[in-house]
Amino acid sequence: MNKIITLFIIALTTATISAQTKMKEFKAGHTFNVSLPDYMNKTVGLNGDSAIEYKSEVKEVYGFIIYDLKEDLRLVELNYNSINEFNDDFMKDFLKEEEKKSMSSTVSKKINETNFLETDVVLFDKEANMEIYYLIGIAETPKAFYKVFSWSSKENKDKFKGDFQKILYSIKD
Repeated sequence: MNKIITLFIIALTTATISAQTKMKEFKAGHTFNVSLPDYMNKTVGLNGDSAIEYKSEVKEVYGFIIYDLKEDLRLVELNYNSINEFNDDFMKDFLKEEEKKSMSSTVSKKINETNFLETDVVLFDKEANMEIYYLIGIAETPKAFYKVFSWSSKENKDKFKGDFQKILYSIKD
C-alpha cells in the first residue's frame, strides 16, 4: 500500500511541475527538394557544410548544395536585399586564392517564386594537374538562399553542363 501511495505522490508532483512550465515550439532543420540525374548518387565527404552531396565516380562528376535560411541570416544581421547582393557577397571571396581561373558573366532566371543565378568557372587544379569546370548556381526561394556547386573536368563541360543546370533549376522548398 505504501508503494502505491508513493508512486501516486511522485506522479502527482511530476504532473504539477510540468504543468507550470510554459513551452514554445520551434522547428529544427530545413527540408528542400532537388532532382539529380539517375547516374548520380548521394554521397558524403565533399563538403562538411553541405546539406546534400552527389557524385558519379564513373563519369567523374561531383557536387553539393549549401543553404542559408533567410531567418538565420537576419539573426546575424546579414540582410540581403536581392539574390544579386547575396551572390556578390559570396563570389568576392570564392576561389580568390586560385591563380588560374576564368569566370563567365552571371546568367539570371526566374521560375515561379524562385530566382536563380548561374556562373561558369574554370580553374586549374594543381593537385589533379588538370582544368576543372564548375557550374556555380545560386537559388533564392522565399525561405532560403542555396549555393549549388557541380563540377567535372573542363573537357567534359559540354557533356554535363545541361545536367548541372537541371540540378540547379530543380531546387524547391
